[in-house]
Amino acid sequence: MASRVAILVSCALLLAATWQGAAAAPRLRVGYYQKKCPAAEYIVKGVVGKALQQNPGLGAGIIRMAFHDCFVQGCDASVLLDPTAANPRPEKLGAPNFPSLRGFEVIDDAKAALERFCPGVVSCADVIAFAARDSAYFLSNYRINYQIPSGRFDGSISLESDTLAFLPPPFFNHSQLVDSFKAKNMNEDDLVVLSGAHSIGVSHCSSFTDRLPPNPSTINPALSALLQSKCPVSPNFTNDPTVDQDMVTPNLLDNQYYKNIRKRNVLFTSDAALVTSPLSARKVYQNALFPEVWEKKFARAMVKMSAIELKTAANGEIRKNCRVVNN
Repeated sequence: MASRVAILVSCALLLAATWQGAAAAPRLRVGYYQKKCPAAEYIVKGVVGKALQQNPGLGAGIIRMAFHDCFVQGCDASVLLDPTAANPRPEKLGAPNFPSLRGFEVIDDAKAALERFCPGVVSCADVIAFAARDSAYFLSNYRINYQIPSGRFDGSISLESDTLAFLPPPFFNHSQLVDSFKAKNMNEDDLVVLSGAHSIGVSHCSSFTDRLPPNPSTINPALSALLQSKCPVSPNFTNDPTVDQDMVTPNLLDNQYYKNIRKRNVLFTSDAALVTSPLSARKVYQNALFPEVWEKKFARAMVKMSAIELKTAANGEIRKNCRVVNN
């Protein structure tokens, strides 16, 4: 009898622990804020739309921000945290983010508007996910339009060193790129599809001058000559101009990037690397040929990326101010 009771108690404890774990796990779903803050997604979309009317480049920055956030500590808005005395070197000061990452003020404005309507409800991580989705919508001339599940928590850990550990740099080769995506449960197709975001935005010269003469390069000679006219031979922190990543449709999120790759009109080693593997080269060709297919795949990949390493109620919070942790 005693052993029977012990078994029953053990089962009860196991069920309780399982229930608690399930309760703590993030339950992302479309329309998560429908009851708690019905206008949440509309508010973010309005703020993003207004910002992009004034400066389309901010949209490119926000899409990049979503990628840089999710690949480091998961999709938890850790990229938004400002330096403090306790943590003087957060992610936003890492070399991949500073000074190139843009759009922080747009997230601030969206969060401030949300706090006026429904304080303490919408996480900063969800604001980034919504803003990236809306940026893709506006920058694609409304062609990329998708629903994104929400219900993320904000993290409190943000380390500059993690940006170098997890964000693939522009000089990575094909196998290094695939491995960096695989580490985040993203596959080679996701790599090729999300690289299409390089059809918008700008890059600092220092990110690609290793591909300009006198260095050996596969870059198109005409583009190489143009870039040499715009970039110093040895860019530094005080002299590092920017150029459009896509010279053909610089403010349009489209499949032009893949056409540029095939013509060797891309800036980074990591861009050119996509045709060094038969599988990814075939995907580049398909994306160049079928824009509608790429648009749908881009939407799916953004949703997939937005679920990387989510925080739970146990290790996350809903920040009141996206730049600082609560309390």
